[in-house]
Amino acid sequence: MDETTAEIVLFDGFDELDAIGPYEVLENGADAGASIGTRLVTLEETALVTASHGLRVEPDGVLGDPDLLVVPGGGWTTEGGVRAVVEDGRLPEAVTARHADGATVASVCTGAMILADAGLLEGRPATSHRVAIDDLEAYAGSVIDDRVVDDGDVLTAGGVTAGIDLALWLLEREFGADIAEAVETEMEHERRGTVFG
Repeated sequence: MDETTAEIVLFDGFDELDAIGPYEVLENGADAGASIGTRLVTLEETALVTASHGLRVEPDGVLGDPDLLVVPGGGWTTEGGVRAVVEDGRLPEAVTARHADGATVASVCTGAMILADAGLLEGRPATSHRVAIDDLEAYAGSVIDDRVVDDGDVLTAGGVTAGIDLALWLLEREFGADIAEAVETEMEHERRGTVFG
């Protein structure tokens, strides 16, 4: 079986847990037997990325052509973070291109606004952090009040800790319930809410 490639794209001002939560889940999934490799990436080569609470992360490289692209949120209601990324336009363009090439794209929290700007949520159900729900309504086919929304090749998750549940759902969907349950047990995490889709 070919290994599934997953990339979590970082940018200055991303929310730490939006990226690191799914990263740990997917890495634990690989340890539990899922055929998946996960990298932290950026659009451009850089030594460090600074997250919204000051954590500095050294990425593994630049965005490639993953099977799964995870887009974290952070900073929609403030300067920087997602707001700056949307205004800049390069990451939404890259997300559109990866999706057009066949990648499954998933967002955590206000990362949904990057997917919205990329044109991926038009006519689709979606969710986000509560601070972005009103803005999301202008882009999504319908806003769903569930923790994770699975629309096949585009998935969205609610705020912050919902990214852990999103990654667990992806492990279950792609590699089976046994692997997802093993990771839940390892991480001492209990999923909550529901998955729409």
